[in-house]
Amino acid sequence: MMFLDSSSNMDYFKHESAYIDEGCQIGRGTKIWHFSHIMSGCTIGEDCNIGQNVVVSPQVVLGRNCKIQNNVSVYTGVQCEDDVFLGPSMVFTNVINPRSAVSRKDEYKPTILHRGASVGANATIVCGHELGEYCLIGAGSVVTKDVPAFALMVGNPARRIGWVSRHGEKLVFDASGCATCPATGEKYVLRNGTVRLDNE
Repeated sequence: MMFLDSSSNMDYFKHESAYIDEGCQIGRGTKIWHFSHIMSGCTIGEDCNIGQNVVVSPQVVLGRNCKIQNNVSVYTGVQCEDDVFLGPSMVFTNVINPRSAVSRKDEYKPTILHRGASVGANATIVCGHELGEYCLIGAGSVVTKDVPAFALMVGNPARRIGWVSRHGEKLVFDASGCATCPATGEKYVLRNGTVRLDNE
């Protein structure tokens, strides 16, 4: 993966209204749109798309091909693997018990979004949890615990109501615990509450 320091010749797109602090790394082909702020010490992978009015805080790590829609703040403590999607105005936290008068910058809890995870518009991800590969968090949901891979989560607090494929299609498992993605034909297996691709 090719990274360029923000002080070097750019090989990514930055809108003239965006701010990029010194000391961050931005991958080739990434696009950073209107009024966004990329803070020092963060790492953004190749081919990401950072929408309008987005803040990426220090030490945040974004993998390759992450899509961040408008009005999202990605706080210190968040790590997104490749192909993560963050919907418009979704919310991260990084402190469990915030108080204006109490500094808790040394208490940030990590939040990890594994490859292919998608978070819908206006959802909230409470810090200190992991979102499994290719899970899908419904719009407006509030995630308060770890999320399994391929899980479809909705509500407040978010609960699993089904499973989805890598393509984002709902999976229907038969009595033997097998399902096929209707869009791609990929085969999936459900065993002991865990979903995986049949060839893994």
